[in-house]
Amino acid sequence: MTTLEKDILSVLTQDARLSAGKIAAILSCDEKDVKACIADMEKRGLLVKYTAIVNSEKAEDMLVEALIEVKVTPKKKEGFDGIAKQIAAFPEVKSVYLMSGAYDLAVMIEDKTLQQVSRFVSERISTFDGVISTATHFILKKYKIEGVLTEKEDVDHRLSVQA
Repeated sequence: MTTLEKDILSVLTQDARLSAGKIAAILSCDEKDVKACIADMEKRGLLVKYTAIVNSEKAEDMLVEALIEVKVTPKKKEGFDGIAKQIAAFPEVKSVYLMSGAYDLAVMIEDKTLQQVSRFVSERISTFDGVISTATHFILKKYKIEGVLTEKEDVDHRLSVQA
């Protein structure tokens, strides 16, 4: 990866809304070079998606989010990739990661209710050939998302104890 690519990714990670012109100004380089570099990174699949971070607790239609630990037996010639791709194909699945440690895959999912998440795990994930066990962890509150605090630090949530 070139220095320009690293610098552009660093700036975009902080604010993906910035134009190529603003990125060029921040990095003190030519806007055409920034545009060409971004286009190349998109074409190569290095830069996959531009996204917004949403604090779901403030959204009207809150979804239930869960982290599912999945222990699997890797398949011959496919390893963990085959089952990971099968799980990733479901629309409820937001992320799938191969992990080290006590479980093999970490699966982040979203659905409308606790029951739907539970049903997804019991009827879909756990039925795959090679799945040994699952453990579901429901996300109760998010304090920090992708490096950004969800609440302003100057807000005091303590109750007054004065009479």
